[in-house]
Amino acid sequence: MKKNILVTGGAGYIGSMLVTKLIAEKHNVTILDNFEYTKDSLNHLYFHKNFKVIEGDVRDKSLIKKLILNQNFIIPLAALVGAPLCEKNKKKAIDVNFNSILTILRNVKKDQKIIFPTSNSGYGIGEKNKYCDENSPLNPISLYGRTKADAETEILKHKNSVCYRLATVFGYSYRMRTDLLVNNFVLNAVRKKKLTIFEPHFRRNFIHVNDIVNAMIFTINNFQKLKANVFNLGLSSANISKLMLAQKIKKYVKNLKIQIVHNKKDPDQRDYFVSNKKIEKKGFKARISLEQGINEMVEIFSRSKTEIKNNY
Repeated sequence: MKKNILVTGGAGYIGSMLVTKLIAEKHNVTILDNFEYTKDSLNHLYFHKNFKVIEGDVRDKSLIKKLILNQNFIIPLAALVGAPLCEKNKKKAIDVNFNSILTILRNVKKDQKIIFPTSNSGYGIGEKNKYCDENSPLNPISLYGRTKADAETEILKHKNSVCYRLATVFGYSYRMRTDLLVNNFVLNAVRKKKLTIFEPHFRRNFIHVNDIVNAMIFTINNFQKLKANVFNLGLSSANISKLMLAQKIKKYVKNLKIQIVHNKKDPDQRDYFVSNKKIEKKGFKARISLEQGINEMVEIFSRSKTEIKNNY
């Protein structure tokens, strides 16, 4: 059934891929974006009559109030993403990542549905031999993690909502990012034939951007059995350390040198493995392997010399 769907940040890394799929599924999609990083990520969609673009800012309260009207689903993706960017722009991070969510919640009707992707960065530093699940205490270290965790708390007060704590995303997007860990490691491996790694034992969970898109479609189609819940969303076979990731990449990039630096700290002190069993039991499982994503990125970075504007 066709739905009216508003996606804020719809021109971004996840947004451009999600909106493409929603259009293909024949939904009526409105996106709000300020096009800060690229104007081109949605060029392939303007042909479609079920696609509408509003160039604007999620901090514009009157605009948000107007756009929410008559939407069946609201998917708030607009955010300052990542610890370094949020530390650099603290007030903007709070306004965009948290206060804009409050604006949506003040104007949303009870029967309107919200799907909110947040970050599993809220887990901070996990226990060494234990997986973080949805009942694990949130201990966000960065301002980014705090804004997303606080927004999740508020969203869940709206019972017609589903929140996803996303693993670190990888893979190609129409609005490409090379600051994300897998994408960044592969880019440096291909271009420099060298990876310099600090705190190599730090653990992360990962997920391909297309699996996030598929999870969103699954959520729209199965909303009643998922609502009023928070789920970890990652690839269960991709709970690995930074060093393990580098070693996987080495299989695809000949002559890659891996150098470990012992006297440098990661500004985002996240270190955890994550359980994704809760969403898997509901019927969705991420399936695109790290190896597929690494191979994808190697092929792209080996052929394309396009300079990519990142968040930081």
